[in-house]
Amino acid sequence: MDGRGDCRYLNCVGGWMTKPAFHGPLERVDDCLWRIPRSYRPEMRVDGLIFASDVLMEHIRGDQAPKQVANVATLPGIQVASLAMPDIHWGYGFTIGGVCATDPEQGGVISPGGVGYDINCGVRLVRSTIREEELEPQLVKLVDELFATVPAGVGRSGPFRFNRSELKTLMALGPSALVERGLATGEDIEMTEAEGCLEGAEPDRVSQKALARGSTSAGPWVPGTIFWRCRWSRRSSTVMPRRPGDCSKVRSA
Repeated sequence: MDGRGDCRYLNCVGGWMTKPAFHGPLERVDDCLWRIPRSYRPEMRVDGLIFASDVLMEHIRGDQAPKQVANVATLPGIQVASLAMPDIHWGYGFTIGGVCATDPEQGGVISPGGVGYDINCGVRLVRSTIREEELEPQLVKLVDELFATVPAGVGRSGPFRFNRSELKTLMALGPSALVERGLATGEDIEMTEAEGCLEGAEPDRVSQKALARGSTSAGPWVPGTIFWRCRWSRRSSTVMPRRPGDCSKVRSA
């Protein structure tokens, strides 16, 4: 697995994600399915199910992500099971890779800890004419400059400010609301899925506390698996015309 899904990786990054190993029950259901039985905790309403091979399970046991699967199984209105996909690792409430369905008629709710901090994030591709041989010697300097320039992490504020009325407009219209401020173009809107907004948005339902937090939050990167990638073209492209060796920058969430 890559670093994002390898629990050994999570346990060693500066020590900040270190969690003890999980010692609760994990019952094999079949070759790639494991059960945390409902009997593990009296509060659990359903079983926990983890999809993983033997090799993956060795890593998954290495932190408390399975306990988070059990925690999710205690939610009101949860249906069938608390699930975890093979990329399971420690998260902010739900495990990363966690899935569940709840029934509102049985007290089920939409859980912010389940939806995640980076909901509605996407991928942006920017083509450049910078050549591989030009950029490669400057990669360390580029990374340092990105860290210095782009606000990132919990509590960081971006360079843009919106009052509450402007923020509600932004929430309803998406990038269309940024055109007048010179922060977006018509082409940006065309290249964004659903033009960056969906019908039926109701910003008035957002709490004043959330609006206050959001007024300075347009622009920074929130915590999570959000990263830049630099890719070099190995052949010409008709979708985004470029020469072999040109650099494309991908912002991914």
